[in-house]
Amino acid sequence: MKQGTEKTKFVKEPEEKTEQYILQKNKKTKLGATILVVFLIVLVIGIIISNMFFSN
Repeated sequence: MKQGTEKTKFVKEPEEKTEQYILQKNKKTKLGATILVVFLIVLVIGIIISNMFFSN
């Protein structure tokens, strides 16, 4: 069985007509990435603070 060559892009530019991409450059993707980054930063800060309390 022969498969076609796939070129999956990480981010789809708005003017591209391809359907093989992981993320788009639109408002939903930027909002989701921002929420994820803020959550991870809060999580790391929480781990650092809890480490300071439990190490005493």
